[in-house]
Amino acid sequence: MRNIALKLMYNGTAYHGWQVQKNAVSVAETLRRALVMVCGDAARLTGCGRTDAGVHAERYVANFHTDSRIPIDRLPFAVNTHTPEDIVVRAAYDVPESFNAIGSCLKKEYTYRIYNSRIKNPFYVNRAYFYPKHLDETVMDHAARAFEGTHDFRAVRSVGTETRTTVRTVHYCYVNRNDELLELRVCADGFLYNMVRAITGTVLYAAEGKLTAEDIPRILDAGDRTLAGPTVPPGGLYLTRLWYEDERLND
Repeated sequence: MRNIALKLMYNGTAYHGWQVQKNAVSVAETLRRALVMVCGDAARLTGCGRTDAGVHAERYVANFHTDSRIPIDRLPFAVNTHTPEDIVVRAAYDVPESFNAIGSCLKKEYTYRIYNSRIKNPFYVNRAYFYPKHLDETVMDHAARAFEGTHDFRAVRSVGTETRTTVRTVHYCYVNRNDELLELRVCADGFLYNMVRAITGTVLYAAEGKLTAEDIPRILDAGDRTLAGPTVPPGGLYLTRLWYEDERLND
């Protein structure tokens, strides 16, 4: 039996996240049905992580096992004929039996996008968080960098998925601006439920003067979700980069 890794991207607006759910449309189930059409067996997909309803992925890796002998270079084109336009398989690779899309992932980068303008832009609907009041990206960047390092991130997670530990290592967290588009980029060895959206909400609170960057270590130490900022909407969040030992999966 082959173990195949897929590199894909998707617009998450129409889906209730990656994970298969009983009564909701998910990216994983939509892709699985396309794979069944091509490979002929009921593929069970393992994704590199959960993305919530409305969240997008510019980079995503999933793997599945199959007895199909379809040539690996033909697989993406074949699968894409059976997926909607908002899910695209970019590439496919035969990988060792030991490969697991989530277990083999070394670290991930998420990007949260804010459209910071007085006037709405219809092309950013469900693609970026519209915020009409001017934001100081220098203040936001200073606050974002306070999340870097190894910490207990209970204060910036929503109650939901239970985890063995809430300690994570954030390799970098920063904010930059390109005209009216602000981006918060954060890379970590793992993420808690709604962690990036809560970090972004806390950074926005710093820009609004409701807290300072110097308050953030205290908030993390307290582990109290009520001390941090709100969980911002999902439409501005993207999974943007992944790291694996297999270099083919990293671009």
